[in-house]
Amino acid sequence: MSAALQAAWRGADVTLFERNERPGRKLLVTGAGHCNLTNDGVNPERYACADPGWLTRLFTTFGRPELLTMLKEIGVAVYKTSDGWYYPLSNSAQSVADAFNAALRAAGVNLRTSTRVTGISTDRKGISLRLLSAGAENSETFSRVIVAAGGAAYPTLGSRGELFPVLAQLGHGVSPKRPALAPVLADLGALRELQGVRLDVGAAVYDGKQLLGQSAGNMIFTEWGLNGPAVMDVSHIISARPGSRLSLSLNLLHFHQAVFDEMRESKRRSTLPVGVFLEAFFPPKVAAVYLKQARLSEDLPLKDLTTDTLDRLVNDLRDTRLKINGVRGFEYCQVSAGGVPVSEVDPQRMESLRVPGLFLAGETLDVVGPCGGYNLQFAFSSGAAAGIAVGG
Repeated sequence: MSAALQAAWRGADVTLFERNERPGRKLLVTGAGHCNLTNDGVNPERYACADPGWLTRLFTTFGRPELLTMLKEIGVAVYKTSDGWYYPLSNSAQSVADAFNAALRAAGVNLRTSTRVTGISTDRKGISLRLLSAGAENSETFSRVIVAAGGAAYPTLGSRGELFPVLAQLGHGVSPKRPALAPVLADLGALRELQGVRLDVGAAVYDGKQLLGQSAGNMIFTEWGLNGPAVMDVSHIISARPGSRLSLSLNLLHFHQAVFDEMRESKRRSTLPVGVFLEAFFPPKVAAVYLKQARLSEDLPLKDLTTDTLDRLVNDLRDTRLKINGVRGFEYCQVSAGGVPVSEVDPQRMESLRVPGLFLAGETLDVVGPCGGYNLQFAFSSGAAAGIAVGG
C-alpha cells in the first residue's frame, strides 16, 4: 500500500494485486490490533541485516519523519508513548487500514483484489505477471513491478512465501525463510508453576559459553515455553540454528538491579523475611518458586541467611538457565527472516540489481527488526522508496 500510494502520487499508472479481498489484512494484527507504527529507537543497529549501512541509506531516503508525514497525509493521527512507541490516536489498526484503502482509491490506484500472482518473467516488452483470479489464469505485462508480498509469517492472512522460488528463478539468491519474532519453546522445569505470569526481564541466547544475542522486555510464561518481546526479539537467532543445543538465560533483575542491590545492602542484617524482600520486586508466585528451588522458608529473616546462600539465590535470579527446544512455527510468529539478501537491491530505489525494472520491498528481503514498530517502519520505508523510484 505504501509503494502503490507513493508511485500514484507521482503520476504513475498503478495496479495493486492483492490475494485477499481487501488490502491491509495483515496490518490488522500488528501491535495486538493497536498498530504500533514506528519507534523513536529505529536505527540500523537494531535490525538483523547483513549490511547496516544499507539500512542507513534506506532510512535516509524514507525514515520515520517521512512516514509520519505520509500518515498525516492519508488521515492517520498518531501519538507517542513515553518510551517512544508510535500508535494511531484511535488505537485501532483497522482505522489505519481504512485510511490506506481510502487513499489508494483517491489516488486512482487500480485495485485487483482476490488475485494471486503465480509467476514473474521478463522479455523485451517488460515484466510479465502470471495471474490467477476466480479460477482463471492470464498474463499481463508492465514496465515496472514491485514485489511487496510479505514473507511466510501468518500464512492464514495471505503471505505464504510462494514467490520466493520465482525470485530465485529470476536470478536472485534466496535464503530459506524461518520464523522470527516468534514464541520460544523451552523446558521450564520448576518454572512451569509460573504459567500465565508476566515479567520484565533480560534474555540472552547461548551456544555453550558463547553469547549469540540478547534483548530485554516483557515476557510471559506459557505451557510450552515463553512468549513476549523479550524472547521474541532473539527468536530469529534460535530458528537459524535448528538442532543446536542452545540455552536461554533469564535475568529477572535486569530492570531493577540497582534498587535490588541497595535494598539488599540496607536490609542485609535485618529481620525482614526473605519472602517479603523478594516480593518487593516480583509477584508472590515468582518469589515462592525461587525460594522453593533454594530450599528456603519465606519467613527466614535476611540476617539468618549465609552469604553463600544469598549469593546463590541472587545468581539464580540474575541467570536462570533454560534448555531451548526451538521456536513456534510461521502461524505463530509476527515476521519471518530469510529471503533475498539486501546486497542484491539498491537501498535508495529498492530496485533489483539482478533484474532491471523489478523492485523488492518488505519481508521479501532478509531484514528483521525487534518488536516495537521496527518491522512496520521497514515495511513502510522500503515500500515507499520503491514507489518513489517507479513514480519518479
